[in-house]
Amino acid sequence: MSISLPYAISVWRRNAAMYKRTWKWNILPNFFEPVFYLFSIGLGVGAYISQMAGTSYLAFIAPGLVCVAAMNGASFEVTYNIYVRLVFEKTYDAMLTTPIEPDDILAGELLWAATRSCIYGGCFFLVLMLFGLTPLPASLWVLLLIPLTGFLFATIGMVFSLRIPNIDMFSFYFTLFLTPLFLFSDVFFPLKERLTGGWLWLAEALPLLHPVRLARASFRGEFSLTILWDVAYILGMSLILLLWARRGVRDRLTN
Repeated sequence: MSISLPYAISVWRRNAAMYKRTWKWNILPNFFEPVFYLFSIGLGVGAYISQMAGTSYLAFIAPGLVCVAAMNGASFEVTYNIYVRLVFEKTYDAMLTTPIEPDDILAGELLWAATRSCIYGGCFFLVLMLFGLTPLPASLWVLLLIPLTGFLFATIGMVFSLRIPNIDMFSFYFTLFLTPLFLFSDVFFPLKERLTGGWLWLAEALPLLHPVRLARASFRGEFSLTILWDVAYILGMSLILLLWARRGVRDRLTN
């Protein structure tokens, strides 16, 4: 990729400046969604479950919800916001009248999406700290995982946003993609205890499963060879999707 870092940063700064105006309204839905799940399911359902995978149910779901917060922060940025800038506001057309290139736009948008994932994931991590659900110092490793999770879902959302014909398609993305990931990626119950055979292999293809598994290993201070596979999946899938997104952004902005 031919990227000019100063130009990519300028795209990032433009988004940050816009976000600064409305952050109080933007942060509420994306940040509080996992907080509500933490209290409603963790405290509500957790009252009827004495243990889950050797720990309290509240402590079991907490690491996964950090990844969900990071996923939400990045996903909302690279779906509706990207599409509006691309189709309705024609923001990228204006950028291309300057020395900024499509690769710079892609890099800046992905960096900003990862930044938003850090805002939501980091704030949610602080909430968990207040409730004593982040064993220190082991759980601090998750702070490195948050931007990786955000970048992974930023590339996924970017690929989708650049390919859809109209904005209504985002209902399919959130309902038929992100929601099943949220429910069946080891966040609320251990998949290995409920799934067998081919279903477990299918679960390994889910992009949210790997950050959730890494986050839980970080909170527990448990490290195994599975961690290497999870890291390789996140990095490898992010690279593949990045190249795909690059092709998409060039097709949409230069044709």
